Amino acid sequence: MYKIARPFFMLVETPLHAGSGTELGIIDLPIQRERHTGFPKIESSGLKGSIRKAFEELNLNNSDISLIFGPEEGNAHAGALGFTDARLLLFPVKSMKKIFAWITCPKVLERFVLDLKLAKINDFPEIPPENSVSQENQLIIKDEKIVLEEYTFTIRKNEACSKMAKWISKHVIPNENEYNYLRDKLEKDIVVLPDDDFRDFVTLSTEIITRTKINNETGTVNSGALFTEEYLPTESILYSLSLATPIFNKNKGSFSIKKGKDQKEMAKEEENVMNYFNDNIPKVIQIGGNATTGKGIVRITKWM
Repeated sequence: MYKIARPFFMLVETPLHAGSGTELGIIDLPIQRERHTGFPKIESSGLKGSIRKAFEELNLNNSDISLIFGPEEGNAHAGALGFTDARLLLFPVKSMKKIFAWITCPKVLERFVLDLKLAKINDFPEIPPENSVSQENQLIIKDEKIVLEEYTFTIRKNEACSKMAKWISKHVIPNENEYNYLRDKLEKDIVVLPDDDFRDFVTLSTEIITRTKINNETGTVNSGALFTEEYLPTESILYSLSLATPIFNKNKGSFSIKKGKDQKEMAKEEENVMNYFNDNIPKVIQIGGNATTGKGIVRITKWM
């Protein structure tokens, strides 16, 4: 059982395709979604594989990687590090003012608070009501109206939304000068929509890209080579929990705790596993398909 959990956040910097396979619908290659809500997600297995690859590219000790993530072949032992599915926290949509807004909803925020409590983080502000924005919001046209895509919403400025936006801006966006614009915008331009409206946007406002394969000899599209792919748009924000247990393998590699440990030693080993992840996770990793076309570049922000 995982006893230590820490959140980390993912800012999508190029459109991300975490695929669910082929379908017979309008989109040939859709993204992964939760079955009961339809909200986009990234499966924990794919997320773990992407992070493992990023660790391997750092030229770290291979035996330590095997201890932390599990062996690539066989089932000699389980890995000591796990991950939850990456869940969507904020979704960008086109706005009539200020280019775009980030949207979320009470369902997403309530689940986010529960996940934070698993990591013993209890300082998240009060969840604001639906149809609310921060007191510094820049999206209002007039008469408390905002326009997202082709839809108009009546909203209210709300202090709880301001506090929530500042909390998210502080913890989610990297604390680097080049992200000053996004941190400032995040404090002002989050919109809390009703659950149903949020679901409609994350279903209908993802990026759909049509791709083809060109025949080098004729310069025309190969027969049957036209297909569509769905992507999470740039500036989407997701989160996951990293989860640590004591190391299962008898050979601890560079980890000093020995077999036959008591509860105190096990807790120390769990901390060592989590520290290994936090100390080595790159700031930028690639997740999902189409890496050779620059897709799926994600900026990681660790919990501080």
